[in-house]
Amino acid sequence: MEVILLENIINLGGIGDKVKVKPGYGRNFLLKSGKALRFNKENLELVSKKKDVLNKKNIELKNKFKEIAQLINKKSFVFNKESKENGELYGLIKPKEISSKILTMMNVEVQPSQIVLKEDLNKIGIYTIDINFHSEVSAQISIKVDKI
Repeated sequence: MEVILLENIINLGGIGDKVKVKPGYGRNFLLKSGKALRFNKENLELVSKKKDVLNKKNIELKNKFKEIAQLINKKSFVFNKESKENGELYGLIKPKEISSKILTMMNVEVQPSQIVLKEDLNKIGIYTIDINFHSEVSAQISIKVDKI
């Protein structure tokens, strides 16, 4: 399936790019969330006319996310959880739990989908987590998991 992107998407392309994606990803995510249009002549002309407006909107969004990223970058968050004798937790710490902790401690809203977990948070220890706000803006936080 070929689509025209309406915003910059990590590992895919920039505004106005024609990209080939799997049909399910195109239909269920890109088209549904308004991040792309189906590739055809009319849509290509529409995007080329609106490209300046889309770029301006993208820059405003990027600047907003830069401010948020500066607030939480390099911050540390502590989670106290019950664990087994060997240090394994009884449950995982999930992105939703991390985003609610950031909201309560820093009063900054981070979507769970923006949190990138490279590994499961299922043991006591310190983890570094990436948060992708925008294709060009990201932050890193530290998560410390302790026993109760």
